[in-house]
Amino acid sequence: MFRKLLLSPALRPFLLILMLLVLWDLAIRLFKIPAYLIPPPWEVVKQLVAEWPHLLAESWKTTLATLGGFGLTILIGIPIAMVIAYSRVVESYVYPLLVFSQSIPKVAIAPLFVVWFGFGIFPKVISAFLLGFFPVVVSTVMGFKSVEPDMLDLSRSMGASRLQTFFKISLPQALPQIFSGLKVSVTLAVVGAVVGEFVGSNSGIGYVLQVANGNFDLPLMFAALVVLSSIGVILFVAVDLVERVMIPWHASQRHAH
Repeated sequence: MFRKLLLSPALRPFLLILMLLVLWDLAIRLFKIPAYLIPPPWEVVKQLVAEWPHLLAESWKTTLATLGGFGLTILIGIPIAMVIAYSRVVESYVYPLLVFSQSIPKVAIAPLFVVWFGFGIFPKVISAFLLGFFPVVVSTVMGFKSVEPDMLDLSRSMGASRLQTFFKISLPQALPQIFSGLKVSVTLAVVGAVVGEFVGSNSGIGYVLQVANGNFDLPLMFAALVVLSSIGVILFVAVDLVERVMIPWHASQRHAH
C-alpha cells in the first residue's frame, strides 16, 4: 500500500523535486560552492518562509498581469488564427508579419510600453500578451487546417450549414491543438509579465527579483523564482483541467486517465 502511494503519479513530481534538492545540497557540500554563488536549499526555504507574506502579495500582482495577457491572447489570438486558417489571402499577408514580430526581443520593446501606457498594470499585460500570442495562433491555425476533409464533405452532403459544421466538426477537432497552444502560452505569459515588471514597476515578483539582485540576496532571489515557477505550474494545471473537461473524448485525455 505504501509503495503504491509512493509511486503514484500525483507524488512523482514531488519525489523528483526532493531528489533535486538532495543533489543540490550534495553538490554544494562536495564542490564547496560558496553561498554568494549558489545558496544552500535550506537557506532558500528559510527565506521563503520568512518572506512568504511579502512574496504572496507580490505574486498576486504578477498573476493578475499574467491572466490579463493570457485573456487577451484568447480573445485576440484565436479569432485571428481562425481567419488565417480559412483565408489564404489573409494568411499570405498576416502570417509572415506574425513570424517577423517574434524575432523582435520583447525586452527591447518593453520600455516603449512604459512610455506609452505608464507604470500601471497595462504594460505588463501587453508584454504577457505579446509573449503568449504566437503559440496560440500557430496551434490554432494548425488545428483548423488539420480537420478531416471527409468529415467536412459528409456534413455538407447531409445539408449542415457552415455554422453547424463549424461547431459540430471543425471546432471539436481543432480543440486539442488549441489547448496545446494555450498551455504553452500561459507559461510564456508569466515570463512576459515578469519582463514588464523588470522594465518599469515597483511591485510584482519581477520587482522582487530586481531588488534581490541589487542587494546580492541570493536566497530571496531563489525564493522568488520558486514562487514564479509555482505560478506557471498552477496556471498550466488550470488550463489542463479545463482541457480535460472540454475534450474528455480525445485520445490524449483517455491515455492520461
